[in-house]
Amino acid sequence: MDIAQASPPPDGAGKVDRGRQIYDLGHTTVVASRSDPRFSYCLYVPPTLGQGDPPDLVVAMHGTGRAFMSYRDAFAEFGRWNNCVILCPLFPVGVLGDGNRDGFKYMQEGDIRYDRVLLSIVEEVGERYDLDVARFALFGYSGGGHFTHRFLMLHPDRLWAASVGAPGSVTLLDPTRDWWVGTRDVKERFGIDIDVKAMTRVPVQMIVGAADLETWEITHREGGRHWMPGANDAGRTRPERLDSLRRSFEAQGINVRFDLVPNVPHDGNRVVGHVQNFFADVLKNRRAGRNEKAEG
Repeated sequence: MDIAQASPPPDGAGKVDRGRQIYDLGHTTVVASRSDPRFSYCLYVPPTLGQGDPPDLVVAMHGTGRAFMSYRDAFAEFGRWNNCVILCPLFPVGVLGDGNRDGFKYMQEGDIRYDRVLLSIVEEVGERYDLDVARFALFGYSGGGHFTHRFLMLHPDRLWAASVGAPGSVTLLDPTRDWWVGTRDVKERFGIDIDVKAMTRVPVQMIVGAADLETWEITHREGGRHWMPGANDAGRTRPERLDSLRRSFEAQGINVRFDLVPNVPHDGNRVVGHVQNFFADVLKNRRAGRNEKAEG
């Protein structure tokens, strides 16, 4: 289904084109998820859509502050000049009415599976814009960094790149500890086996500011919603915890580009340029490989 077909019935052809330009291309409006309207998303869609090679999809996952539109805006120029659609979901606070800010970070909240929510949105966007969304890139910072590395563990086959930014807590590839600290019971929880071999095929960046040293928000305390034994074992600060995740990945043969950005505190906007450089490098190799296959 193309975008014109997905738009509301027009009063006239001119109105379809005008509405499409205003709301469905460039910086789009906010759209409720078709499969679960509690969740929504916005996009940046290159105005050149349909005029050349089909774009790749990049998903930017918000953190606890839910600044999803600001990440869309930060990636818009990247999307325009690198022929990428930018998708920014919104997973609101308190979806179950309890004020929980953190549910999406740990992939499951009550009967909600946030990995499935994202995949349904991705499929919806693919259908709406006639995109191949079999694989996409995923970036997340802070709470989004929680989500990104856990999504990578569960669905490596859906990603062509993953950028994990400054998560407050990390899940290590540790089969001796239960989720979320480790991965021992992933099959029982999610019905998915961790496929390390597939993870090795995904280019991974881990990025955090060298000055991101405050611990008030990330220190788990007994009795807290996400407390479990070992909750603080990966380190005291975000750089320490992300480095533990790096070592956990590399011990399983997963290559990681680790960027410790000088003089940067906990500020996702100040690392976006580094993430874009990483995605651009991966895109260059990805597209070169596609061209070689086409020529062969």
